Amino acid sequence: MPHLPQAALILVGHGSTLNPDSSQPTYQHAETIRRQEIFGEIACAFWKEEPSLREVLGMVRSRTVFVVPNFISEGYFTQEVIPRELRLTGKTTQIEEQTVHYCDPVGIHPSMTKLLLQRADDLAPGVPRNQCSLIIVGHGTGLNDQSTKAIKDQVAHIQSLNLGFAEVLDAYMEEPPLVADWASLTTAPHVLVVPFFIADGLHSFQDIPVLLGIEAEPTAAASQMAVFRQNPHALQGRSLYYSSAIGTEPMLAEVMVDQVEAFIKSHGLDVAAMPAPPEEASIPEPYEQIGEILIRRTGDGISLLHVEDASSQELLEIFRHPADALEIAKYDAEGAFRPLKSAPTLRRGWIMDLTSEADLRQALDYFYPAALGNWRHPQVTPLRETLQRQTGMYRVTGLLTDDEAQELVETHCCDSKCLRIILWPLNETTPLRLSKAAAGPSAIPLNCIELCNLVVAAARTVVKSRKPSAVPASP
Repeated sequence: MPHLPQAALILVGHGSTLNPDSSQPTYQHAETIRRQEIFGEIACAFWKEEPSLREVLGMVRSRTVFVVPNFISEGYFTQEVIPRELRLTGKTTQIEEQTVHYCDPVGIHPSMTKLLLQRADDLAPGVPRNQCSLIIVGHGTGLNDQSTKAIKDQVAHIQSLNLGFAEVLDAYMEEPPLVADWASLTTAPHVLVVPFFIADGLHSFQDIPVLLGIEAEPTAAASQMAVFRQNPHALQGRSLYYSSAIGTEPMLAEVMVDQVEAFIKSHGLDVAAMPAPPEEASIPEPYEQIGEILIRRTGDGISLLHVEDASSQELLEIFRHPADALEIAKYDAEGAFRPLKSAPTLRRGWIMDLTSEADLRQALDYFYPAALGNWRHPQVTPLRETLQRQTGMYRVTGLLTDDEAQELVETHCCDSKCLRIILWPLNETTPLRLSKAAAGPSAIPLNCIELCNLVVAAARTVVKSRKPSAVPASP
């Protein structure tokens, strides 16, 4: 892979407003690639987590951008959602001054077979393959016929290799063959179950264990458990082994880079002709606060800390790497997950010592995703437009009335819930009733350029809670 200091890499994941582990593998792979210094910039974006797909291009300066979906298969998200949200018109799209190249998802890369087999062998060391049934598990969905193709292709390929397993099967959460029927689908005394998912999120860590019979009800998130799983599990007269999601495998970072290299070769891109990014603007020194964070500049570097710790006499925990911001911002002081990073719940008791402007920008993008881009180049989307482009289970939010929308915003976007300053109107002609105070002269504003996923989810709840007679037909 050639080094591309003039290009940016954007990794796209699903994310979650409920589970703290959904985005973790994507961020970990980004940090692994960042240490290799292949790309000039690296950013992550998510469908259901901050930063959003609509915000991420503003987070990078590079004129050449490669987008790699951290998804298992070609399907609903990679073929419909991601292109729509990024405003892509094909494999290469010119968006203002940026040329965006849309690569294949990681899950269809040929090396995924090797990762699956390695995970299976690690599950039951010493157990002969001819005594093992291997089940590769996916979600399954009626939204796109391609969603199960990657898993079916892997199963067919492993079967063709004649590697000695008693049987190799695919199974799904929501369509036949169902993973809940694993005992009747298999014949071997040892059953190896490998989730073909990107992260140990709600499905792989909470839903599937219940379907398998390992747990009676969903458990806490993976990061909140001392041990992932104790294998094997004695169930229905068999020994069942359950692994973590395939997407947590560290080698997946190499697959992401490979997908960019494959795109460059298959499309004949001239790496030498890629333009250099514009000079990166530093954060002017008069700005000394953003959200709940104080920015202190000294002769030796830059320090970040909670504004309420500015005069604290207590010993603060010291951090020195921008990526540490991910963990600081993940949970509040009570240990609760913070899906909304602009909520006024950032925990205290820490200080981050940094040595460069680049580290400062990276740390702030982790504390407050896309805030710097939305400050310098805000591109506002009215509430109605955001709701009208929702699909799947959120399509119904387009039925939200204007009065319901105003009340929803007043409830969920007030100062006690979010520090962002709303820039978007209800629609092109109707402003919001809610008004919020502007940031002070020394504070970088946390601009809100469109309705966030948390409020979209709340809008769905509002519409679905109406009496059936009050809900119009879906548009």
